Amino acid sequence: MSDTVSKALLPAGLRDFLPPDAALEAHVVSGLMADFGAHGYERVKPPLIEFEENLLDGAGAATSKDTFRVMDPVSQRMMGLRADMTIQVARIATTRLAKAPRPLRLCYSGQVLRVKGTQLTPERQFTQAGLELIGSDSPAADAEVIALAAGALAALGVQGVSVDLNLPTLVPVLCDELELSPETQLRLRAALDQKDAAAVREMGDPVQDLFGELIRCSGEVDTVMERLGRLDLPQAAAQRRDRLKDVVALVRRLMPGLSLTVDAVENRGFEYHTGISFSIFAPGARGELARGGRYRAGTAKEKAVGCTVYVDTVMGVIAPPADRPRLLLPYGDRAQAAAWQSKGWITVAMLEDGIADPEAEARRQRCTHYVSNGQVRTVG
Repeated sequence: MSDTVSKALLPAGLRDFLPPDAALEAHVVSGLMADFGAHGYERVKPPLIEFEENLLDGAGAATSKDTFRVMDPVSQRMMGLRADMTIQVARIATTRLAKAPRPLRLCYSGQVLRVKGTQLTPERQFTQAGLELIGSDSPAADAEVIALAAGALAALGVQGVSVDLNLPTLVPVLCDELELSPETQLRLRAALDQKDAAAVREMGDPVQDLFGELIRCSGEVDTVMERLGRLDLPQAAAQRRDRLKDVVALVRRLMPGLSLTVDAVENRGFEYHTGISFSIFAPGARGELARGGRYRAGTAKEKAVGCTVYVDTVMGVIAPPADRPRLLLPYGDRAQAAAWQSKGWITVAMLEDGIADPEAEARRQRCTHYVSNGQVRTVG
């Protein structure tokens, strides 16, 4: 293996972003941040690495198996490279910004690193962007985050955006109400995760009737809400169903054309969420574009709702921005660059004088046009 090839090799799950991918990533991030910022979400930037106990506190415990650890040579304490940015933003909100007025609206973007990828997403380093609304338990807060995330993706050019709404706390509440044993709950959870209606029926009463109906509560929002409405649920479960109904109505008011689905028993990936959760999809996307929901923020356990956007996945379903024309400028003409750029050109300056064939040089420099004798000419 040559020295050049060996230096180009990277660990599994890591890669270099080259043109035009790096520019497309920046386009997605800047579009999301501009959209979130226009709605009052202020940007924060947490560090890439911090003390392990901070990263894994509370809801952060769910990222423990994904977190790289290193020893800090200064403090002699274990540190972790962030595997998710939500926990860091929650820490900032409940410590550095603890006295800021609520509700607190924050947004962020940055790189995260994980111990290993998945079969669907083998990348271990990728870019996240997101928004967090902290300090409000209102259904309007849930609806704002859902609609804003979906709207920002649509504004970037994602076609066919749809939101799948979930109630990850509904099944645990019902299990407690029915006083199911831990063993029965584990069997039930496995059956629900697999959407195995036969396994639910085999569990007999009182599981088969109620959860047999719940497992059918998956699909288009109006159909599911009608089925949920017919169920005779205990008070705590009924409150969660009614909350979902309120949020659906508010989202529709904010984004009337948004496609909505519901899965009342989905739980995977939402284990630390404390209320309505959601995933955002689009045709052709490799997995979900974004994921979010309600949770408790930081050691203060503030009520919060947020959403994380997976920038790499978004890049796979949008058209790159139109290329601006590239103009090759003669040697020594750099002073004119600003004037050309103000007219929409990308300018590339010659670094040598006396080039005999400026058109060939423009082609070599991937320029679409070149300046010759003060005139703009097209590369043939």
